[in-house]
Amino acid sequence: MCGIVGILGQHQVAPILVDALKRLEYRGYDSAGIATVNNGLLDRRRAVGKLVNLSDVLVHNPLAGLAGIGHTRWATHGAANEQNAHPHACGPVTVVHNGIIENFRDLRETLSAHGYSPVTDTDTETVAMLCAHYLAQGHDPKAAVQATIAELDGAFALLFLFEGHENLMIAARKGSPLAIGHGDGEMYVGSDAIALAPMTDQITYLDEGDIAFITRDGADIIDATGAPAHRDIQRIEAQATVIDKAGHKHFMTKEIHEQPVVLSEALARYAPNGIPALPEALDFTKFDRILMVACGTGYYSCLTAKYWFEQIARIPCEVDVASEFRYREPPIAPRTLAIFVSQSGETADTLAALRYAKDQADMIVSLVNVGTSSIAREADLALAILAGIEVSVASTKAYTNQLTVLALLALAAAQAKGAIDDHGLASHMKDLRQVPDLMRQTLKLDNDIASLAKTLAPAPSVLFLGRGVMFATALEAALKLKELSYIHAEAYASGELKHGPIALIEPALPVVVFAPHDRLFDKTVSNMQEVMARHGQVMLITDAQGRASASDGTHSLLELPATGDLSGPIVYALPAQLLAYHTAMAKGTDIDQPRNLAKSVTVE
Repeated sequence: MCGIVGILGQHQVAPILVDALKRLEYRGYDSAGIATVNNGLLDRRRAVGKLVNLSDVLVHNPLAGLAGIGHTRWATHGAANEQNAHPHACGPVTVVHNGIIENFRDLRETLSAHGYSPVTDTDTETVAMLCAHYLAQGHDPKAAVQATIAELDGAFALLFLFEGHENLMIAARKGSPLAIGHGDGEMYVGSDAIALAPMTDQITYLDEGDIAFITRDGADIIDATGAPAHRDIQRIEAQATVIDKAGHKHFMTKEIHEQPVVLSEALARYAPNGIPALPEALDFTKFDRILMVACGTGYYSCLTAKYWFEQIARIPCEVDVASEFRYREPPIAPRTLAIFVSQSGETADTLAALRYAKDQADMIVSLVNVGTSSIAREADLALAILAGIEVSVASTKAYTNQLTVLALLALAAAQAKGAIDDHGLASHMKDLRQVPDLMRQTLKLDNDIASLAKTLAPAPSVLFLGRGVMFATALEAALKLKELSYIHAEAYASGELKHGPIALIEPALPVVVFAPHDRLFDKTVSNMQEVMARHGQVMLITDAQGRASASDGTHSLLELPATGDLSGPIVYALPAQLLAYHTAMAKGTDIDQPRNLAKSVTVE
């Protein structure tokens, strides 16, 4: 969610900090600020809204210094205003923070007895106050930070800067990622390596519980026990950190149009010879059931895969929302494979759920887009979905690559369990291999989808329907429309229409129906007819065979290429994405950074 940057440099750091923060805008934020230490003195500048507002402040009130920290804040405790914006300061210390300090109220009460009074509504200010308290007791910065960290409950990535110390930053990580960048006589810190890419390709990732004492000569790291720790320096590929729109108006459209390419790369990695070729460590003969856990869009990819695992591989499969799973504390049966799906690999609820399952499931597999992420590192096996950097908050290519890797897992499971013969496997693989081409055909319908979006833009509410794997597609479509256009949208399994949602049907209600001509097509059409009988505006998304059978009486129709059992939900995700995009365009909303949302949800 929030973004952190720190620099111990040889040049004025204020403009470099702002530029690095721009590379973290995709994470979502509502205020920003930087602090520097110059001639021994701390100073800071903060602004509400986009980084351009902070840049304007710096034009009129520059900030000097060769050492500094910066932050983009997504509000949790306290409103999005300048007072609550990071960095937060107390006396000789300033701090930026990702995460939530759960015991900040208790700490505030204790600190008040020592004369410390908060001036913000944030939990983060308490960290600065506590550190200042230990400094006032005679601790040096290193000891003060260690004492401070020992009192904090919650999840955090913290970066400290101190008055009188122009060659020191201290970073601490618990439950929220931090990366250290190594330069020539310079050092950097970022919540994401992307922020540091223009400055260095040499990165050290902190482990859980680490504290790093950083000077221009390097970083000394201690682990959660206080013992010295060695963390490898990794080289990040330059192309892995390139962020540009490549001629597109928004990152979202760029990422939608990248899907045929990145999906092909996933197929090439995990099925190089036309059949699933997954790591040998993943032996499906050892498992009798599968548990899948995720949040948001990742959860919908798991719901889709549940059909594949059960219908094709004949393995019972449970899917759960991470934020519910972790607190329900369900028993996990023996011979269970647990799969955790997260685009960022840092989703707080999913990571907590993984840790709960770690000692109970027979194996933990993660599907992530960031191979160095916490979820990837803590799993027994991490499978990269290979979608590349996804900047737009609304996930597109990560979703379809998640589906692709999950489809290959289902086929590998079916093969291992003897639930599929060679002919059936070849048929499903042929279906998957045609997806990139089917995507390209679907992308050519962009103008048609833009026209359909004009029907949705003025609507106060939209209903999405689907059966089988298309139910999960309908859920994802409703989520995308909500995220981007701020239109209320709901999705239902078509068979549930008569169990309540049909009361919503009226002439002004658009009802989007996902209905490829599959074995459930006639059932879906029956439900669609019920909507039209009540004068609902049906927008049918189907193929040529479905169009020939059921287009009469629909308000509008979009014809996609014919798809199969595996390709269908992947291909039908594209019109769902484009409908949301063009509806948001018609409404003039912020497409790449929708209000109140963040790309990487690192707090509960």
